[in-house]
Amino acid sequence: MNKEPIPWQDCLATANGLSLDLADTHVDTLPPGTAVQFRLDLSNCLHLQLLPTGLKAGSLVLQGCRNLMSLPERLDVSFLDISNCPQLTTWPAEGRIEAGRLRARNCSGLEQLPPWMTSISQLDLCGCTRITQLPSWLRVSSWIDVADTGIHQLPNNLADCALRWKGVRVDQRIAFHPERIQGPEILEVDNAELRRVMLERVGFERFLAEVDAETIDRDTDPGGERRLLRVELAGDEPLVCVAVFCPSTARQYIIRVPTSMTSCHQA
Repeated sequence: MNKEPIPWQDCLATANGLSLDLADTHVDTLPPGTAVQFRLDLSNCLHLQLLPTGLKAGSLVLQGCRNLMSLPERLDVSFLDISNCPQLTTWPAEGRIEAGRLRARNCSGLEQLPPWMTSISQLDLCGCTRITQLPSWLRVSSWIDVADTGIHQLPNNLADCALRWKGVRVDQRIAFHPERIQGPEILEVDNAELRRVMLERVGFERFLAEVDAETIDRDTDPGGERRLLRVELAGDEPLVCVAVFCPSTARQYIIRVPTSMTSCHQA
């Protein structure tokens, strides 16, 4: 449940402190000259559409502000979180993120990064499906999360930067060349999180074919043969999938099901 609406005057009275928490409120704007030394939290403020020019904060959290249309001109922050803000499509002409972090998960409207963003520590673009490349002027000192983006390679200026996929550290082969990953290789990976990422990148169908999965049940339906397949995974729950064919298209689908399933019909 949202907090009570925050009067504009109260925002003005409190915004010039060390931190300001307006998360989950009905606030729709902030007063001109707002400056917060440390953390300004506006998470899930669904009425928020605009922010004042020259907004300054150490850490600005705007995640879940689904109606926010734009970021303010001359924005000045160290850490910026704009995750799940689908209405954001452009950047201000002037701004600064000073050597901190940009978290822009699932910002499906963004197509590029701004020219004034030249050096940051961490860059999380997971789910930014329309971003297809990173600029040649950008320096990232720590890591970049490229999961579910349109990025297929790093520019030379970022060739040595660490990569993540939904928070899991990966190499460029896993991120950009999943066709080079072999099913048996995945079985030998001890780290369960990394193994799950590799499974995602390879796909259940190819993985199950390459590791010779155990068939624990078989029957038919209007689409044809169905199979219930199982693969044991060290240190994790088994992978259990049902393989079915669509009766209209004859296309096969591999669907992961709970490990307790023992028959195709049950799955």
